[in-house]
Amino acid sequence: MNHDISFQRINKLAIPALIAGVAEPLLSTTDLAIVGNIQNNATESIAAIGIVGAFLSMLIWVFGQTRSAISSIVSQYLGANKLDEIRDLPAQAVVLVVSTSLVILALSYPFARQIFEFYNAKGIILDFSIEYYKIRVFGFPFTLFVIAIFGVFRGLQNTYYPMLIAIVGTIVNIVLDFVLVYGIENYIPAMNIQGAAYASVIAQFIMALLSVYLLLTKTSIRLKFSLPFNTEISRFISIIANLFVRTIALNLALYFGTSYATAYGNEYIAAYTIGLNLWLMGAFMIDGYSSAGNILSGKLLGAKAYKTLLKLGRKLIIYGLLFGGVLALVGFIFYSFIGKIFTKETLVLEQFYNSFWIILLMQPICSVAFIYDGMFKGMGEAKHLRNILLLATTFVFIPVLMLFDHFDYKLYAIWIAFYCWIIARGIPLIFIFRNKFLPLAKQEKTE
Repeated sequence: MNHDISFQRINKLAIPALIAGVAEPLLSTTDLAIVGNIQNNATESIAAIGIVGAFLSMLIWVFGQTRSAISSIVSQYLGANKLDEIRDLPAQAVVLVVSTSLVILALSYPFARQIFEFYNAKGIILDFSIEYYKIRVFGFPFTLFVIAIFGVFRGLQNTYYPMLIAIVGTIVNIVLDFVLVYGIENYIPAMNIQGAAYASVIAQFIMALLSVYLLLTKTSIRLKFSLPFNTEISRFISIIANLFVRTIALNLALYFGTSYATAYGNEYIAAYTIGLNLWLMGAFMIDGYSSAGNILSGKLLGAKAYKTLLKLGRKLIIYGLLFGGVLALVGFIFYSFIGKIFTKETLVLEQFYNSFWIILLMQPICSVAFIYDGMFKGMGEAKHLRNILLLATTFVFIPVLMLFDHFDYKLYAIWIAFYCWIIARGIPLIFIFRNKFLPLAKQEKTE
């Protein structure tokens, strides 16, 4: 069987996935850009959004692993031409993830103050963090629902509909941000940071409605929950469990970064928040090619096309390095302009400009690491991802951060630690991938 992994095919999957992937960080980045230009307490508002964003990102990344788990299983069954055997799995997966999100909402809401005190938030920043979170958290179930539906589309080799959903959500969020944050004179009062939170929740709700409509009208998958559970539900839960542990390790690194930046002072956490959101936006843009790797690798593994899988891995390294290099170049060209989009505060801009270059230099390495992350998720190889990230966080990120913090490098310490962490995540995956599939490809050739 001929499996298409041409440049055109990869980009047909990657470009819509890239656009869809930018949606979630763009929600937070839009909040930052608009709130950062309000008249009162702009720096404190940026800091609050950054702290809440770090916590919500942790929740979304931990419990949003359903996308990878569903995509992996659906794509492998599609490659093996056995899709009928798992038609009831998506509905069961959605019920599990949304139920879990409601439990998390109920448990975290009463303890918002304690959660953000844990992030070293104090005074006005703490108050703003609580205000923002107690609204924004109601979008959490909708976000996880959308992520799960995106997983179904990806498994079916379709990134076009997730792109449409993401575009609609992003446009709604941006329009509502302007309306609710700044207000409309004589009609809608300016709600400042609370307005940004309401805008995000409404956008996430609309994305959920559109996801249901497109899944039911454009695919053969139905969201009718039924028992007994599909036989693949155990593998689905196993993939999620391994990715859960992996994401805890990932968010431990993000927690340390946010906590240290908060302790350095208001201008440092504000500058770090802008840098982190730009880094995450770059990561989600690179995720377009990661998604293509995820989608195609699962299907190729299901079809046992190991030679083509190896070719895909080689191609994606080249594309990733090129794409990451372009992102870095664009960042350097617009270096001064980028910072001023988010804030006019001189002290914040000074700290941002001092360290932003490290984030830009990370982009090519990030590309390779994220692309192989996607491929391993597509193949259901979650144990390797779990182990590597645990080791990278424990023995690379935290020691490097503490070492450079000891020498008072402040934001430099955080971003140098992230750079070393990314290298420790990406390189081992390439070796594991080649060691596993080179022998299988040779065996496929002789059969």
